[in-house]
Amino acid sequence: MSLVLVSRDDAVVTVTLNRPEAMNALSRALRAELATAMRALAADESVRAIILTGAGERAFTAGLDLKELGADTGNLGAANADTADENPVRAIELCPQPVIGAINGVAITGGFEVALACDLLIASTNARFADTHARVGIMPGWGLSQKLSRIVGLGRAKELSLTGNFLGAEAARDWGLVNRVVAPDELLPAARALARDIASADPAMVRSYKKLIDDGYGLPFADALALERERSKAANSCVSADEVEARRLAVIARGRERAG
Repeated sequence: MSLVLVSRDDAVVTVTLNRPEAMNALSRALRAELATAMRALAADESVRAIILTGAGERAFTAGLDLKELGADTGNLGAANADTADENPVRAIELCPQPVIGAINGVAITGGFEVALACDLLIASTNARFADTHARVGIMPGWGLSQKLSRIVGLGRAKELSLTGNFLGAEAARDWGLVNRVVAPDELLPAARALARDIASADPAMVRSYKKLIDDGYGLPFADALALERERSKAANSCVSADEVEARRLAVIARGRERAG
């Protein structure tokens, strides 16, 4: 049985973590399959958007497989590798296409970190998030300690990480962690609709814009603005008037279609 299922609908690909009997826990084998799948999709220019979800309704992923770690803590070294060859979070982060996390159930600790590697999140009402690193005695190595505070604020991040308490889907939305919350049977349709919207835009522009946002987010604000000016000047100097007019008309047509 494959631990990672990959299905395609035109330019949109859905990747499903497939260990529902173990709450999609990230065994070494699953981590390797996920990293391999994400690297392959990253290299496929015909893929315009990716959805990442978990099998079943109980768990997106419960994080690193603690039973496996209990037998061999040497797995931690591979889990925290810097390269996308072994680190699935890094493989997700390096995807040039937008990755939508469809959070169908709990996302715990390492699973929370996998969710945070996605570009945006849609949550089922069954979704809950928890950072239990402090309770299991393992320091995060996939970015949670730095990403979470930048999304929800320092105090809220410390509350979650130092207590190990769960955060429900609605609170996660209110805190800005997820974009929206939907009923369980609406989760994948909502994620696919969003992915199709992304896929309908020019793929080269989407990839470049995503990279600009990500690269700038890691810089001081003044430096990020300078980066935007630099890339804007380089990119926009290559745009023709005919291209602008054609895209303007396409935007108007899309607006009328949606309004109707």
